[in-house]
Amino acid sequence: MKMFKNKGLRNRQAGLQGFLSLALSLIMSLGMMMFPAHGAEELHGPNHLSVFVGNTDFSEHGSGLTLGIDYEYRVSPLLGLGSVVEYAYGSLDALTVLAVADIHLTEQFIVQVGPGFEHSSEHDFTVARLGALYEYRYHEYTVSPQLHVDYHFGHGSSVVTGLAIGFDF
Repeated sequence: MKMFKNKGLRNRQAGLQGFLSLALSLIMSLGMMMFPAHGAEELHGPNHLSVFVGNTDFSEHGSGLTLGIDYEYRVSPLLGLGSVVEYAYGSLDALTVLAVADIHLTEQFIVQVGPGFEHSSEHDFTVARLGALYEYRYHEYTVSPQLHVDYHFGHGSSVVTGLAIGFDF
């Protein structure tokens, strides 16, 4: 009887994660239609700071609420350099620290890549991130749905989805 309860919990979590992935895709698609990229770039400071709320799913180890902070220094219109610090709660109980490059394909669509380190109560991992985000901008403020894949060398991959709210300075 205990096995059925665990299986039901996994199915509910899988359903919730599927719903969140679909909702994130829908938000990104609607936002691209409602807030198209402008021809002329708005002037804003080279620094960007944001807070992140989302979910991390690490197939073999579970999933958990993820909170984080992201800093970027815009080197050029194409490239920003920065760092990401995230903490995944629940069964993951993991702190991830990354050095990232933000590649601005357009003013709003950004690809994020970089190496990092993850510490959990059971293991330490070397991590590589590949992700995408779309920034909806209102003056110096941003809201960005995000999707990232973190590859843990020798231990598989995790998927991080969520929403960040930030500002330029």
